[in-house]
Amino acid sequence: MNVNLNGATRSLMDDATVADAAALLDVRPGRGVAVAVNGEVVPRGEWGRRLREADHVEILRASQGG
Repeated sequence: MNVNLNGATRSLMDDATVADAAALLDVRPGRGVAVAVNGEVVPRGEWGRRLREADHVEILRASQGG
């Protein structure tokens, strides 16, 4: 299936989860990581949620800077 991951179309297995999408970006659940699917925040404990064709997934990592 195809999903929009951080603005780019990515092909994933049909049974892919939020955690699978995060792994493509080398992101692991932890502090400073936020995920939203179709504009809805997905808590860390729900990263096992299955994705669907054409979902929009945004994965953000907090970073320090100034």
